Amino acid sequence: AQVSSDHERYPADVKCLGFLYLYVGRYPRNNASRNNRPAEESRYQAILSGEGCMKALFKNVKANACTRGIGRVFITGVSPVVMSDLTSGYNVAEDIYLLPQFNALCGFREDEIAVMITEIARECGLPSSKVEEAMEIMRTFYNGYRFSRRTEELVYNPTLALYFLKAFQRDCRYPEEILDSNLAMDRGKMHYIARLPEGRRLIFGTLEEAEPVTIFKLAERFGVEDMLHAPKDTDFVASFLYYFGILTQGGVTPFGEMILTIPNLVIRKLYAESIKEMLLPEGEEKSIADQAAKALYKYGDIKPLCDFIEQKYFKVFSNRDYASVNELTVKTAFLTLLFNDTLYIMESEAEIERGYTDLSMIVRPDMRQYRVLDILIEFKFVSLREAGLEGKALEQMDDAALRVLPAVQAKQQEAEAGLARYREKLKHKFGDVLRLESFSVVAVGFERLVFSSSN
Repeated sequence: AQVSSDHERYPADVKCLGFLYLYVGRYPRNNASRNNRPAEESRYQAILSGEGCMKALFKNVKANACTRGIGRVFITGVSPVVMSDLTSGYNVAEDIYLLPQFNALCGFREDEIAVMITEIARECGLPSSKVEEAMEIMRTFYNGYRFSRRTEELVYNPTLALYFLKAFQRDCRYPEEILDSNLAMDRGKMHYIARLPEGRRLIFGTLEEAEPVTIFKLAERFGVEDMLHAPKDTDFVASFLYYFGILTQGGVTPFGEMILTIPNLVIRKLYAESIKEMLLPEGEEKSIADQAAKALYKYGDIKPLCDFIEQKYFKVFSNRDYASVNELTVKTAFLTLLFNDTLYIMESEAEIERGYTDLSMIVRPDMRQYRVLDILIEFKFVSLREAGLEGKALEQMDDAALRVLPAVQAKQQEAEAGLARYREKLKHKFGDVLRLESFSVVAVGFERLVFSSSN
């Protein structure tokens, strides 16, 4: 009833104002780039090309804009993939999404989130400490987006923030699943990128964080023809991930290049899951990997996980450029198998009082009621040259002989020293609630692992 009465008022509103504002939102995204099916591509072209319905619509919009019929047109929720084709004849549009004054237009600011969390805590009768705890969880999982190089302000993903806040208000507790199912579509985009040679490399490199993703300029427009047939270089792939919220602006290099980074832990999970799916397409191997991960966080037993990585995972990882393998690559292998945001706040290179751990798995505050363990792992890497071995000899060496190699022992001592520092800092930060199990893992080449518990 409200909708119809609003529509009935429109003619009077137009008479009063003298013009219309046209809002185009959430134009149906094209599937041609994801599915690459002739039928999908043909339908897409029929809608947008020649005298298709969308071309006809925007032809009329443009004509009416010149006669005071339409005062302003605002198009949002449209990917640049569609925008390029949709507006090819509509040459009066101006892109505003990189301007600093619109940085917070499509996200929540920190102060806005704080107001909502505070009100929910008041309604639920929760202590003030719960407000900061909820803020920290939301900051870790949902914050981190920046859409202009001329601002430092970060904004929260609105879809995920509202998902969290709705559950928190309804149940007076946090949602168990941190990732809203509405983001499942982002997995489809990751799968498309993963099928590209440059895309696969970028996904691995971004999660490893060995070097930042840098480009001089975002690709502004690319149509479906480009998505299907044009070469896909780093700039293309990085721009695609940026426009779909899977990368965000992270600053500028001394050389004027734009830095693109993973915005938050929810998106980091998409990267980790994509790599795991690429490398373990078979259900049986995934099941074995999951059981090995459970042995670690339930019982503090890292051996099944190390055995699986050594015997199975290293073999599929080894298809990459061996010369680039280092401890970051090893850490990435573990991270993709261990990522669990239902139980943990997962962080690689987590900053703890000016020190950086390699991989920490800290139990979420609302999951402390369960008996899962906090996990801390320090990784080291010994090259074949440092070990003085060739690949075949390394494969055949028994564990005892491997452990006493001087290069391995030196790296283990480094890892133990780092773990001792980080354990104290974590205990100082979290107090008695911590159930910490810590491990050193030394990779020898990309074939063998030497591990030890360091509690």
